[in-house]
Formats: sequence, structure tokens, C-alpha cells
Amino acid sequence: MLLPRLVLLIVFALFALCVLLVHLRGRARLRFDRQLVDHSAVFAPYNLLMYAFSAVPARPILDRRGFPQLDLLQANWQAIREEAMHLFDEGYIRAAEKHNDASFNSFFKQGWKRFYLKWYGEPLASAETLCPKTVELLRSIPSVKAAMFALLPPGSKLNAHRDPFAGSLRYHLGLITPNSDNCRIIVDDQEHVWGDGKDVVFDETYVHWAENRSNQTRVILFADVERPLRTRWMNAINHRVGAFMGQITASPNTESPEEKTGFVNRMFALNQRSRERSRAFKKKHPKLFRVAKYLGIVLALWLIFLAPYPLLR
Repeated sequence: MLLPRLVLLIVFALFALCVLLVHLRGRARLRFDRQLVDHSAVFAPYNLLMYAFSAVPARPILDRRGFPQLDLLQANWQAIREEAMHLFDEGYIRAAEKHNDASFNSFFKQGWKRFYLKWYGEPLASAETLCPKTVELLRSIPSVKAAMFALLPPGSKLNAHRDPFAGSLRYHLGLITPNSDNCRIIVDDQEHVWGDGKDVVFDETYVHWAENRSNQTRVILFADVERPLRTRWMNAINHRVGAFMGQITASPNTESPEEKTGFVNRMFALNQRSRERSRAFKKKHPKLFRVAKYLGIVLALWLIFLAPYPLLR
């Protein structure tokens, strides 16, 4: 009876240690109580493995010259911009209309919008039709696993956060920008100002935030580049994990049956009404909501490890 409890306690302690190590990475940090329950915490053990085998330096913003495959995108930024401008003008760059994009749901509340080009697999059918030049360029760079056009309207700010998956690095290419210090991203206290034709590679698992204090909408090419790793077998593992995660988190641009919604996003959409009630309660009683959340966590841990009639026998 004690053995299952002991095993669970060890697993929980190791998991908490992994979250703590991720939390201490970099100068900018979330509150640890938030980090412990943040969605990025789920991947902490896997991410530490990625950091250990990473072939790139542990830096928030990386030397763009270390990714020569991305030169093709930067060299063709004006052709990519043309297709992005058409989508922008026609209203194709937008928020998920059916609450079926859990990955970026919090961003939509700030006015952020997107149009997927590819998501850890083949390009989306709507992207092939509407952005053929951009899709052709992306097809020629296998290490680019996901890409989208991302829009940040005037006066918007994306709060400090960590992205959960260290199997990739983030690439931004400015397409339609204010070319101003008022429109920027801060990665672990290091600043990058978006500019037309200007690009950057950064590690999105460091705490980062963004703002557009200008009066002009910002549109960029936003992509995930597979993290270079030191061994072939670790690259193979990461490739398979990335493909699986992409499959379950896929989100469509349109209602076409050709564009699938992943399992995670289907469940997220079904749970929308419950989340709306939870958000309303949190807005009305923020302190009570926080107390209830942590009491729930404590109760769950007590039931698992300390209750006289344990859940695991």
C-alpha cells in the first residue's frame, strides 16, 4: 500500500524539480506558483532533455546567421508580404471563430490574429490556394515545421509567458510593421524591434512578451523551426514528438473538411461554456478564485499521498 504512494511522491518531486529548473532558466521569470500550474510546466521534463542535447547556445535571442536555411525566406520577404497583404485586406487573418485553437486562445483576447500556412505537417489547403508563393518557399525548408501570418493590432500587448515546447525555436520575419521602437518583443529582457524585412530567431521557452504601442497594425511571418540537436537519435525523437503534438493541436483556417481540428482543440471547443463560467467567476472574485484553485491542488495532493484511504492501493 505504501509503495504506490512512495513511487507517486518520487515522480511528483522529480516533476516539481524539473519545473523549478525551467523556472530558474533566464533572468525573467513568472511567479513560481503560476509556473507550477502553467501549461508550459507539463513539458518541463521533456524540455530539459531538449536543452541538454541542444546544438545551439542557451540564449534568448540567437545569432540568425546560425540558420542559413532561413535566408530564403528573408530574401523573399517582399513576395511573402504581398500575399500577407492580400489576406489582411480580405480579412483572412483572424481569430479562431469556433474556440478551436487552444494554443493561442489567450492571445485572441488581446486582438492577436493568425492565418495558418502549415502546422507540423503538410501546408493547409486554404494556404496552398491563397498563398502559393509562400507555401512553395516553406516546402523547400524542411526544418520549418509550422508557419503562419500573425497580426498584432495597435495598442495591443501580449502578457509575459513561456511557450511550452522546447523542441522548436521561433522565427519572426517582419512584413507590415511600424518600423518603430513602439512595436517590439522582449525575450528574457532582450529587445527585438520588428521591421519590414527584418528577422530574428529566439527561444520561445524563455519568458517573453510583446507590445504594439504604435497606431499601425503589425503583420509578421511567424514560424517554428526544429531545434538542432547533437545526436541523430534525439533529432528522431524530437521529430516524432513534434509531429504528434502538431497532430493533436491542429486548428483550421476554414470550415473545409480538408482542414482538420486536432483532438486537443476539439476538447477545448467542447469545454468553452465551462471556461466562460470560470472566467466570469475569476473576474468577479479574483482572490477567491486563486484561493479555490490552490486549495484544489492541495486537496488533490492530500488525496493521493496522505489520505487514510489512498486512491492508489
